[in-house]
Amino acid sequence: MRLATWNINSVRLRIDLVMRLLDELSPDILCLQETKVTDSLFPHGPFQERGYGHRAINGMPGYNGVAIVSRLPFDASGPLNWCDRDDSRHVWVRLAGGTELHNIYVPSGGDVPDPAVNEKFAQKLDFVDAQAAWWAETRGADDRAILVGDLNIAPLEHDVWSHKQMLSVVSHTPVEVEKLTAWQNSIGWVDVHRHFVPADQKLYSWWSYRARDWSTSDRGRRLDHIWVTPPLQGGMRDAGILREARGWEPKPSDHVPAWVDIDL
Repeated sequence: MRLATWNINSVRLRIDLVMRLLDELSPDILCLQETKVTDSLFPHGPFQERGYGHRAINGMPGYNGVAIVSRLPFDASGPLNWCDRDDSRHVWVRLAGGTELHNIYVPSGGDVPDPAVNEKFAQKLDFVDAQAAWWAETRGADDRAILVGDLNIAPLEHDVWSHKQMLSVVSHTPVEVEKLTAWQNSIGWVDVHRHFVPADQKLYSWWSYRARDWSTSDRGRRLDHIWVTPPLQGGMRDAGILREARGWEPKPSDHVPAWVDIDL
């Protein structure tokens, strides 16, 4: 199975780029974040025409939103809400054979890394804490699960262009890294891309719109992740991040797709 995840930053605005991804990468399942559309207005037609007849969506108007589109059937699905907020950040499905797939969009956290003065940052930390606790309480390291999405945290030194300069920037602060690590350790999640790419090598999935030439400056961050539980680790065949999609026109997303080939 090939699984891809992409923060598309509006699925309707960038539907042609999504179709290009389906044509070029041909994933069996695609998870999208920041779809920015209500469930009733989700663009089902283009996916149906390409054979993605199974879809689970959790959307809202103009903000957030997650979706799973699949050529493979699933026998259960649903949204999950966190921290007493109904803000469309999590959708899950159960694939044939029992593997759960969770698609998650973590709050970005605003600009000031201080929860006392920045409510958005406090919300982000609470969200990550809630995820870590829920997985530890409801699932275990022996369960078969995949977690993907824009987690909005680059945890490792070489997940950002400059570890030293990014330590005080939201997405790479020590408190965020600590809480994401606790989430990853909750049931022994395996970081798929760092399984294939050593931690001492630079690896990014996001480049700011503010950069005039994103590729030359290459001030990226690895915000998009795929994790699997230990029983699935042996089935991982290959994985990658589609860097070139950052330059796709028109109107590229600031994120690029990440993918994994895995035998369930």
